[in-house]
Amino acid sequence: MQDIKQTLRQVDWQTVEKQLDAQGYGHIYELLSAEQCAQLTDLYDRSFGFRKTVAMEKHNYGRGEYKYFDYPLPTLIQELRAGIYPHLAGTASRWMQLLNIERTYPDTLEKFLQICHEHEQRKATPLILRYGPGGFNTMHQDMYGEVFFPLQVVLMLSKPDRDFTGGDFVLTEQRARSQARATVLQPGRGDAVIFTSSFYPAPSAAGFSKANVKHGVSTVLSGRRHTAGIIFHDAAS
Repeated sequence: MQDIKQTLRQVDWQTVEKQLDAQGYGHIYELLSAEQCAQLTDLYDRSFGFRKTVAMEKHNYGRGEYKYFDYPLPTLIQELRAGIYPHLAGTASRWMQLLNIERTYPDTLEKFLQICHEHEQRKATPLILRYGPGGFNTMHQDMYGEVFFPLQVVLMLSKPDRDFTGGDFVLTEQRARSQARATVLQPGRGDAVIFTSSFYPAPSAAGFSKANVKHGVSTVLSGRRHTAGIIFHDAAS
């Protein structure tokens, strides 16, 4: 099995940063191997290692199910979370500066989580999601508390058009005095999409202004769709 730390070192992070600045999301192709995707997918049916299971339909979140991992996180999830964060912290701090928000982000995940814990946000937020036929996820944002990191990651674990059909990843962007714009992505198995948790700085007449972004999943037509989500801030509840 490939070393995820070595794989992360080989990513063209400058290109990812340019994509994030231009559109609020970036696409990394084949970050995970097929074996790593299978390893994570197999965790879903495990009876331990999770702190919470959410049936989406009960809360009007959509149709499907997801589970939050508990600490300690699975090794691969922990290495991805800790390994990706430093490549995004500079972008996150720069975004806050462009929007005149007095907030900066430390250079390591460990330091950032210390800030979360000081604000009583101690619960793990990485998760794994499963959708069957008819499953979908309504448009939303993942905040979880006062302290948040403005970027997160979704990892496609299933193979489109073999394991499932439909189920596109959808982003909607709302700028001031403009109609919302939708972007539909179809990541392949092993791909990672890095995207804003809430907003990013978009050029405006005044310099930069908030472009508010929500994300969701369109209806799965057949099969089963598994993804993993890496959120960097911990949750208060």
